[in-house]
Amino acid sequence: MFYCILLFLLIIVAIIGKAIYNKGTGESVINNASSDCSSCDGSNSKCEQECMMEAATKDIVYFDDEELDVYKGRPSDCYTDDEAALFSEVMYTMRQDEVKEWCRSLTLRGLNLPDQLKDECYMLIEELGN
Repeated sequence: MFYCILLFLLIIVAIIGKAIYNKGTGESVINNASSDCSSCDGSNSKCEQECMMEAATKDIVYFDDEELDVYKGRPSDCYTDDEAALFSEVMYTMRQDEVKEWCRSLTLRGLNLPDQLKDECYMLIEELGN
C-alpha cells in the first residue's frame, strides 16, 4: 500500500513539474497537432502566418484572374470603382470556399485587394467559417 501511495505521489509531482517547465518555456501544455492549413480560421495569427509561408513555397494558384496582375503593387486605397469592380466580378464568380485561398493568391502575387471590397470579402470568409 505504501508503494502505491509513493508511486501516485511521484506521478503527481512529475505532472506538476512538466506543467511548470512548459509554462516557463512558453510552450503550451496542450499541443495542437493540426498542421493542416485548411483548419486555419483566422483567429490564430501564427497559423495564418505559417500557412502563408507554406503557400509561398508552392506554385501560385490562379482563379481565372490573370488580368488582375496589371495592378501588382498598387496600394489598396488607390483603385477606382471600375477597377474594384473587376476584382468584385472575380470574387463573386468563384465558390465561397475559394475566397480565402484567392486572397492568399492575390497576396503572393503582390496584389492588394481594393478597399472597396475588403468588408465584403471578409464577410464571405467569416460566413463560411460559421
